[in-house]
Amino acid sequence: MTKNNNSYGAEQIQVLEGLEPVRRRPGMYIGSTGPKGLHHLVYEVLDNSIDEALAGRCDKIIITLHKDNSVSVLDNGHGIPVGIHPKTGIPALELVMTKLHAGGKFGGDGYKISGGLHGVGVSVVNALSEWLEVEVYTDGKIYKQTYQRGQKVTDIQVIGTTSKTGTKVTFLPDSEIFDTVEFDYNVLNQRIRELAYLNKGLELIFTNEKTGETNKYKFEGGIKSYVKFLNKNKDVLHKTPIYFEGIKDDVVVEFALQYNTGYQENIFSFANNINTTEGGTHEVGFKTALTRVINDYARKNNLLKNENGNLTGEDIREGLTAIISVKLRDPQFEGQTKTKLGNMEVRGIVDSFTSDALTYFLEQNPSVAKKILDKAISAARAREAARRARELTRRKSALEISALPGKLADCTVKDPALAELFIVEGDSAGGSAKQGRDRRYQAVLPLRGKIINVEKARLDKILGNEEIKTIITALGTGIGEDFDLNKARYHKVIIMTDADVDGAHIRTLLLTFFYRYMTPLLEAGYIYIAQPPLYLVKKGKIEKYLYSDQELERTLEEIGRDGVTVQRYKGLGEMNADQLSETTMNPETRTLLQVCIEDAITADDIFTVLMGDKVEPRRQFIEKYALTVKNLDI
Repeated sequence: MTKNNNSYGAEQIQVLEGLEPVRRRPGMYIGSTGPKGLHHLVYEVLDNSIDEALAGRCDKIIITLHKDNSVSVLDNGHGIPVGIHPKTGIPALELVMTKLHAGGKFGGDGYKISGGLHGVGVSVVNALSEWLEVEVYTDGKIYKQTYQRGQKVTDIQVIGTTSKTGTKVTFLPDSEIFDTVEFDYNVLNQRIRELAYLNKGLELIFTNEKTGETNKYKFEGGIKSYVKFLNKNKDVLHKTPIYFEGIKDDVVVEFALQYNTGYQENIFSFANNINTTEGGTHEVGFKTALTRVINDYARKNNLLKNENGNLTGEDIREGLTAIISVKLRDPQFEGQTKTKLGNMEVRGIVDSFTSDALTYFLEQNPSVAKKILDKAISAARAREAARRARELTRRKSALEISALPGKLADCTVKDPALAELFIVEGDSAGGSAKQGRDRRYQAVLPLRGKIINVEKARLDKILGNEEIKTIITALGTGIGEDFDLNKARYHKVIIMTDADVDGAHIRTLLLTFFYRYMTPLLEAGYIYIAQPPLYLVKKGKIEKYLYSDQELERTLEEIGRDGVTVQRYKGLGEMNADQLSETTMNPETRTLLQVCIEDAITADDIFTVLMGDKVEPRRQFIEKYALTVKNLDI
């Protein structure tokens, strides 16, 4: 990236409204006051520096997580203007920091492309910080201003001279606002790495002062390198990702794709560096072009017989990892969360660009084209087999459930919002669970053995697995393209397995199945993991259930080791019905972990490592996390 001196002065800052509501209703501006909202503060400040890079004025950003939980973001951009804003008579820097919707992104030539398009970013961060300091390096001087909870404490002061340009924002989140002010280094690191992939040539340096760890990210290959990273634990069909970049009607379009031998489709789309998790017009344009071009190539080269129908998009995207990134002047996102791009013109632009680029690539690379077509044709055959298997599953009505091999013991309540389903490992534990449940609203489904590893099988094989068919029919939602969340028979699906290696494996198999084929259940928050106790400690009249080795050691220190009886539960079946009910099933006394997908890219990587074909990445993962992992928050 090269720096230039595009016009950007105080007169370009436009004011839309004041800052008053932010502290009163922070959730409206950052989503929540939990960990997600906390990390969003960093992203908002970082967005401003990224916007400098998009404008060609910045090529390095340094992010530092300090020991006191404050964060600083330093860029070598132009620097926020410090001159007096002509309409308000207030310095532009102060305006940006204290007024909502004040920024250089609502018009003029300050920014042609911007991620933080709403302009609420840095002022909201200021409002929700215990303190914030901003330093601006411009015109040979260092300017500084300090704020507390959104209010200025000092006027802008010149504190020194410099030959560099840029802006440094340092802030400490307000503990009066947030549930916690402890940042998760790994969460921040993932987003910073992602931004480096999405902006090729931009250097991002992230330091954690608490641990002394520093990561430097700079990817000349951009999203092409990103696709290689995402496929690093998979066997690929072609060594080099297919990559094209171009500008069409003032929209910068980039896409990179690479096929692997697996069966999952992973398409991640971005607009102005924002992960559009719900897709949008750019993603639709890409998928449409991909399906059309592959079918046209297959017909033209006689790889599809005339009597056969076209390959579906689902066939063609099997085993595909792809990144689509667009950068445009006026992005229209659906909602403040910016998760779906709505610009209608972008669909045609991306479709046309992708179509031309892919057609050219396939014609120039017939060996790669044939590998892709062979996989898609094989997927089409499996899809037809899966369709037949799915119809068999669909025909089983709710009335037939009691006759299923899984021996579902259903509950009597008919309102799904009140109903719970315990998926239990084995008949022994299933028997205790059935006796210990409240049959009014708790159903129990014992599994006989482990379900198929869906990471290594196509849908037709998966639907042939008896345990999978039992789960699908019991839940009532259907699967894959037939999935309907509104038909879910239970709004709490609780995985209850033994607290040993086999139990952990079964739990991971089930989570992989739900993630790959029933993702909306996870997104709706319907999937939970039960927490059965590991130990029962008795001493005299003292009787305690304990859930970890650390808790056991702490308890033995407290009550003394003499005269203590410690019972280690190897499996749920070792507990009688009353014990299982009290510790693991009764809402008054149990502990449940809700399974959440915070980041789809990270989740995909974890499931690939844990359940995929490659042994070495799995070994490395276990070695790295075995001693530290408590709850795997996917």
